[in-house]
Amino acid sequence: MTPDLLARSLQEFLADARSGLVLEEGQVLFDLATAQYSISSDKGRCLLHLWSEDRNLVRHVIDADAKNGVLTLTVRRFAQTRPSKLEICRDRDRRPPAVRKAARNHYARLLERVLRRTTPDWSIEKAKLSTTMDLEQSFSPVYARGLLRKGRSTLAALGVNQQEIQAAVDAALTFGLLWLQACREREAGHSVVEGLRLYVPPGSSATLQIRLAHLDRNAAKFQLFELDERDESVTLIDYFDHGNIHTRLVRCADSSQVRSRFSHIVDKVLALAPQADVAVLSPSEIAFRLHGLEFARVRTTNAPESFRVEEEIIFGPPGYETRLKEETEPAFAEFISTIVAARRTEGDRRDPLWRMYPERWLESLVFKNITAIDSRLNPAHVYSQVPAFSASDRAMIDVLTCTREGRLAVLELKADEDIHLPLQGLDYWARVLWHHNRGEFQQHGYFTGIQLSPQPPLLILVAPSLRVHPATDTILRYFSPAIEWMLVGVDERWREGIRIIHRKSAAKGTSA
Repeated sequence: MTPDLLARSLQEFLADARSGLVLEEGQVLFDLATAQYSISSDKGRCLLHLWSEDRNLVRHVIDADAKNGVLTLTVRRFAQTRPSKLEICRDRDRRPPAVRKAARNHYARLLERVLRRTTPDWSIEKAKLSTTMDLEQSFSPVYARGLLRKGRSTLAALGVNQQEIQAAVDAALTFGLLWLQACREREAGHSVVEGLRLYVPPGSSATLQIRLAHLDRNAAKFQLFELDERDESVTLIDYFDHGNIHTRLVRCADSSQVRSRFSHIVDKVLALAPQADVAVLSPSEIAFRLHGLEFARVRTTNAPESFRVEEEIIFGPPGYETRLKEETEPAFAEFISTIVAARRTEGDRRDPLWRMYPERWLESLVFKNITAIDSRLNPAHVYSQVPAFSASDRAMIDVLTCTREGRLAVLELKADEDIHLPLQGLDYWARVLWHHNRGEFQQHGYFTGIQLSPQPPLLILVAPSLRVHPATDTILRYFSPAIEWMLVGVDERWREGIRIIHRKSAAKGTSA
């Protein structure tokens, strides 16, 4: 494989692995969610450079082989002749399949014992829980599931073991609702499936509590338990008291002032990329994006030697960045030219720069034409990538806006099929509701000059019409009636412009 082809393969794989891991000799060296990388050709060699706050690594890449979500690189360290292996994994769970299966089967048997002890009046259907995959109904082997029966009453149960990653725990409600609905359809006319019991590891249920608190309590009974596998003890979680959402809102910078401060740089970049968007990130930082792909960022820094404030410009896609200096000026202009050529509607679909961050591309189009999604929305007050922080993560609300009457609206966007779209949208909706009830948006510089309605926010879910997961309708039917949601399907050729194919809203049918 030629160095150029190796570099292309690396770029394509890494573009889709931003939450993955890099391992060498079985040891995790880098988390791609926080690490940075660059790929270059030097004297006919493909070089991979990875760095983070903890370490720095450079490897000469000799060969690459992608299989089952893992890119295995044959690499050589400098000053060494013997090759070694470097693995880049999209999946953060690196346990071998046999180990995962054994752990899940063991947990299913453990949960069976707990259920028999804690619910003696209920029997487990077929005397055991299942971890079998069912692609047709979107049932994952990650979760142990079963049906508890007492006379003509039944309860759906689903649990996840402590060895699974946090994302799997957070996703338990999605699969729990699907299991609940499947049980209800199967038991129709025979028994009443009253609700769903979820079992998760201790200290892992914060996201589930918020989600459960905003489901329809009349549609089903929901119970959440934390199960400690060490002593098989069970704790019932009171998710109704969800008033303690650990989240804070970042202040909205004055865009006109910040753009004025960086006007000479803005003019310079827009001369090279006229269609680029200028995103104000903070009073001291702006980013340049083309159809959602950030290709340059400018920030002010303090120079300790002279106590002067200086401007630092970095360019390149996230994780593949270079500081702009006099000697890198030609590379800066060439890179922007490459981005402009690749990041076009009619560009080469095989190009990794064209394929990068499709959701951000969709978001950029929605941001510029918000009324195409719903004519009620106010184009004068639209915010993209609004940062809201919790104790455990950093969340970016895709698009936040309001109607012309001042009612807040949260937009969650997906460019590809995603079974978690409804509940991820619910997460952001709950955060916005929390801040709105405390009057914090206008205190932090959002929606200035208008009167916001006290009504709860609207929730608008947007995805290409043929890429809305079939499970979406099932999950939405369990949302609280207090949540006014709308599902918007856009044309598959959305890069050519936003065109609505169908809309579906709470308690209403589909309309074109």
